[in-house]
Amino acid sequence: MFEGFSQEALEFLLGIRHNNNKDWFEPRKAVYTQKICEPMKALGEELYTPFADTEGMIYKVGRIYRDENFAPYLHYRDTMWIYVRYEAWYWNKTPTLYFELSPEGAEFGFRISKPEAAVMERFRSGLLEDAEPFFNIISELVEKYGLTVGGDEYKRKKPCPVPELEPYFLKKGLSVYTKVSGLEELFSRKIAEHALEVFKAVQPLNDYFHEIVEVEEMAKAILREEKEQQKTDPEPEINMVKAPDVEFMW
Repeated sequence: MFEGFSQEALEFLLGIRHNNNKDWFEPRKAVYTQKICEPMKALGEELYTPFADTEGMIYKVGRIYRDENFAPYLHYRDTMWIYVRYEAWYWNKTPTLYFELSPEGAEFGFRISKPEAAVMERFRSGLLEDAEPFFNIISELVEKYGLTVGGDEYKRKKPCPVPELEPYFLKKGLSVYTKVSGLEELFSRKIAEHALEVFKAVQPLNDYFHEIVEVEEMAKAILREEKEQQKTDPEPEINMVKAPDVEFMW
């Protein structure tokens, strides 16, 4: 069972940030294993438990080295992560519930960090059709749970006919999260209970974006099938008018 992190864990992550090499890491590998790796695995199991029966939901705990999810791969990580999400080929293009531990503390919530442009276009179109479901979710997360809305923004503004929607038309990715730096919470089970509460709260937003991603994937699959069908269909016969046998004098 997860019992909280420790000062040693935070100091280790700060140390690896400033000494990112094998010579520093190897003598302290036991600290990483006992104070970071094992607690993160225990926390990951707890955070995943409420979603274990949801079809397609998986979870993963990050690695400190050769982490295929983050470049540079031959680099020790000073931020450790957990994600719970629907299975997908590219994790950063799909909505994700995440927990990150760094020397500064913990950050957790929802994010879709680098969605395809077509996904965000569908998101914007959906807002123009009916923004109420999205705003109901966001309002509760901000007002009731005190979460922060973030995400990378386009350098060029997208045209937006509704002023209330403009902040979301700017987003090329979206995150809704909280940060915890208080040691009392970090070093106890409170951080697990808080993260689990936030994961459950942001799950409707996760599902909202998951549906958009699924619709876009289906649209792409239909388009691929149509293109493949065009390749296999026989060329239509063209009935040419036969030239007369008689030669004309002009």
